[in-house]
Amino acid sequence: GGTDTHMMLLDLRSKNITGCDAEVALEKAGISSNKNTIPFDPQKPSVCSGIRLGTPALTTRGMKEEHMSIIVELIDEVLKNADDENVITDVRCSVNKMMESFPMFAW
Repeated sequence: GGTDTHMMLLDLRSKNITGCDAEVALEKAGISSNKNTIPFDPQKPSVCSGIRLGTPALTTRGMKEEHMSIIVELIDEVLKNADDENVITDVRCSVNKMMESFPMFAW
């Protein structure tokens, strides 16, 4: 049925990772996010318990709904293995391969 906004806030407390650590791990994997506080966040704002994600960069490149489940799996893999550089490297390779089909600028 669609969404009201292109942004989402993920509460990471069930993943046992802070927003700050998630942001760093995802960036290493080539996935952009921002650490973000969640409502009634138990963490201080510089650490926080969530991340903010958005779809504009993906849809601008031509990605559709069917690609989002793949991206979710890649994000989840990083969040579950944020301390494992091998997993992060593998995810980064997957991200780069996927993005080859969706160039930033198509002339």
